[in-house]
Amino acid sequence: MIPVTTLAGKKVALFGLGGSGFATARALKLGGAEVTAWDDNPDSVTKAAAEGIHTADLHTIDWSVQSLFVLSPGVPLTHPKPHWTVDLARAAGVDIVGDVELFVRERRAHAPDCPFIAITGTNGKSTTTALIAHILRSSGRDTQLGGNIGTAVLTLEPPKAGRFYVVECSSYQIDLAPTLNPSAGILLNLTPDHLDRHGTMQHYADVKERLVAGSDVAVIGVDDSYCEIIADRVERAGRKVIRISKRLTLADGIYAEGTRLIRAAGAAMNPIADLDGIQTLRGSHNAQNAAAAVAACLAVGVSEDEIRAGLASFPGLKHRMQPVGRRGNAVFVNDSKATNADAAAPALSSYARIYWIAGGLPKAGGIASLTGFFPRIAKAYLIGEAAAEFAATLGEAVPYEISGTLERAVAHAAADAEKDESGPLAVMLSPACASFDQYKNFEIRGDAFVSHVAALDGITMLIGSATGDK
Repeated sequence: MIPVTTLAGKKVALFGLGGSGFATARALKLGGAEVTAWDDNPDSVTKAAAEGIHTADLHTIDWSVQSLFVLSPGVPLTHPKPHWTVDLARAAGVDIVGDVELFVRERRAHAPDCPFIAITGTNGKSTTTALIAHILRSSGRDTQLGGNIGTAVLTLEPPKAGRFYVVECSSYQIDLAPTLNPSAGILLNLTPDHLDRHGTMQHYADVKERLVAGSDVAVIGVDDSYCEIIADRVERAGRKVIRISKRLTLADGIYAEGTRLIRAAGAAMNPIADLDGIQTLRGSHNAQNAAAAVAACLAVGVSEDEIRAGLASFPGLKHRMQPVGRRGNAVFVNDSKATNADAAAPALSSYARIYWIAGGLPKAGGIASLTGFFPRIAKAYLIGEAAAEFAATLGEAVPYEISGTLERAVAHAAADAEKDESGPLAVMLSPACASFDQYKNFEIRGDAFVSHVAALDGITMLIGSATGDK
């Protein structure tokens, strides 16, 4: 854990005692701050008090003596309206920050030169974050991975010289980190998202821009107009900008040309890596993720050879286009994280012939937006509550069966794929649905898929266990 020593002896109010909020309260207390914590959930307050964290309703405290207010990122700062604690802090003139800001301050105080890579964007953050950490670790570097990817940043090891930090940042975390200053900051892309919490697309983009605007080196994807404008603006402000693209040929930057990543600098255009054959980095979206990872790793001193080795050995993220097994010419792919049609599109675009397992608790719009991928689907195996709706959308365009359960769908898809001699193909769980009709969450659904695949005769598993871990 990282003790928050920069607030030692100071009074700090904190609201939100979920996973990251509770970790923050512990880190503040460990660093010597006089923290007063609260949450709307009485059970969370009881748990914190049992750990020796001082708790009190923040309506009742003296805000005039608070040095700082720490807000959990899940609590509204601006939209749809500020949380009541935000109003109280602002009325008292108390600055409002989050856990990433506290990490930034600790790094600046104790090891300002230790490499720090921060990643944001609407899509691809987690894969890019995990890929960068893998490249660094596989090259033997002391690497800490955390943030929005699931490990609270203040639970990492304390900053010290030579220790690398790779931190995924959501827009909520950036909004609460006013002095965020990574060695290399990545903005992958921007599409409408979380507008209920940001009000407008422009405000959402402005928040995301802060991460790269404060970076020593800004790595920015320029395949959408918002990011293209941001790259120009950050460069004009005097920051070093490395542009990346999955579809444009850049005069300066790193771009994808098929499976190759090209590093361009003026007239020189040199291949830096080839993703061909790397199952965990298939598709143009992963070419963008890999280009960002390459650019950031180069910026913090990783060699091209080390980067290529890390790309080639990347195991991928669980439940995100994760190759889990192989039999004959079929690879079995766990894409359980695809809980809506837009999320399923990258996986469907990455394989030429697919035995597709889809369904669950349907989202608005169903799979109508995926019709462009229907020619790739050899057959669909429909499960859960969405089965009838998806069958109606598939109609006569795609052969399908109502499998009902995931176990039956895996068995039938595997049997049909085994008879298919047309070339490389995928048996893929990419449900385009929430899991809640049959499973508690997408992780449990993905693990069930892996277990059913592991039970098939003649299967060669590509991961270490039926729970999906490497």
